Amino acid sequence: MVAVHTAAALLAGIALAATLWNGFREPGNALAFGALIAIGETVRWGAAPGEREPAPLGAAGALAYALLGECAGRMTSHGVLQVVAVVVAGALTGAVPQLAHRPGPALDHVSRRVLSVTVAAVCFQPLYNSGGLGHWAHGASYALLLLVLLLLTALCDALLAALMLRARTGFPYGPLLREELRALLGIGSAVCASGAVIALAVAVAGLWALPVFCVPLLLTQLSFRRYEAVRITYRQTIASLARATEIAGYTPPGHARRVAALSCAVGREMGLSGSHLTVLEYAALMHDIGQLSLVDPVPDGATALLPTARQRRIALLGGAVVRQTGVPAEVAVVVERQADPYRDQPLPARIVRAVNAYDDLTRGGAEGAHSPLGALERLRLGTGRDYHPEVVESLARVLGRGGGPVAAHPG
Repeated sequence: MVAVHTAAALLAGIALAATLWNGFREPGNALAFGALIAIGETVRWGAAPGEREPAPLGAAGALAYALLGECAGRMTSHGVLQVVAVVVAGALTGAVPQLAHRPGPALDHVSRRVLSVTVAAVCFQPLYNSGGLGHWAHGASYALLLLVLLLLTALCDALLAALMLRARTGFPYGPLLREELRALLGIGSAVCASGAVIALAVAVAGLWALPVFCVPLLLTQLSFRRYEAVRITYRQTIASLARATEIAGYTPPGHARRVAALSCAVGREMGLSGSHLTVLEYAALMHDIGQLSLVDPVPDGATALLPTARQRRIALLGGAVVRQTGVPAEVAVVVERQADPYRDQPLPARIVRAVNAYDDLTRGGAEGAHSPLGALERLRLGTGRDYHPEVVESLARVLGRGGGPVAAHPG
């Protein structure tokens, strides 16, 4: 993480110093693209912590400037360092509010933007300005070349994004990279195509092409924000439904939230991502909802300490309730099978069962059998039938990095 930030800072410093010393070439182009990047980065912010929030307008504008060879039929000569300087200025201007409130994620984003755009500029600008493209500089072959360069840039950005997440969270690099690459098939491909189209349009029509192509991108970004808002509201609805057991006094406050947070951390540790992680989170939030059907509440809501037959009954009752809520059927399956022998369970059910047991076992105090170490030892002793060994060890690794909500338990 430090190396990435240091490399981006050095590159930005050199680019800004060289550009200010030599002066801006085609200042109108630099100002127009810098403003476009700043606007795109400004409207980017607003997602909840941990939510993906792409910036198609800012990213496409930055990539288009890196791949800009002509403007209204006249060759440009801004070069690599000016591209980096304009991107840095625009990205930092748009990220000022976020730098004040969440400096870590904002710096990560700006560093990624600088390094990925540098890759595109280094691959394109010297080659184009020297005339080395030859017959590739015209027609369909030119558009194809731009797309190839954008794909290479997107892959580099995905590698950097996964690396930064790995440094911040400690989760395995492979699953994080797969999640970033999967995102390239959606919004990533749209950003790459938009960057190529903007560069080609400005080469023919000049800077007037920018507002024509930016309005659809801005509308796309706003539509994505609305979709994210709906998704967040849906998750909050499920979380509120899961709190019914707490409000009714069947489970202690915060139990469902702790189990969901720790389950997701263990799931990432074991390679889950995307929709699989969402199913795990929803199932963890609703894993105890079957207790609402009981006449006599479970003492302290600790289902992990009950006989197996009663655990299965509660799980089946919970699955029946979940099926009436409209969530994906996979969530109900996880809830229903959380009390089965682990060899018969899907991976999310194995995770929910182990994490729920850990939270139940550590609820009574911080010493002896109720300590985190004591609870993990109980889980390890149950790996013959109840708890999957790999899940227990993944849980131990997450807790070892400080990823567990142990501090949230009442002492």
